[in-house]
Amino acid sequence: MSTTLTCRRRTGLPRFRFRGILARLGLALGLFGERDALSRLDDAALRDIGVSRADAEREAGRPFWDVPPSRLGD
Repeated sequence: MSTTLTCRRRTGLPRFRFRGILARLGLALGLFGERDALSRLDDAALRDIGVSRADAEREAGRPFWDVPPSRLGD
């Protein structure tokens, strides 16, 4: 008697959904880095890009998971 075992991959999430989650996480972490860089700019650099110190601090203070809809590309 021969028995054939089959392995099935069960992740709980469909593969396409998992990739979407990873893409969104990557975007959020990228934004975290951008916000950190923005917070480190001096006043002259902020003036050059047209951002006030208050706006820079507000943006830098947002949580990393707070991705603006315009960046999602949906």
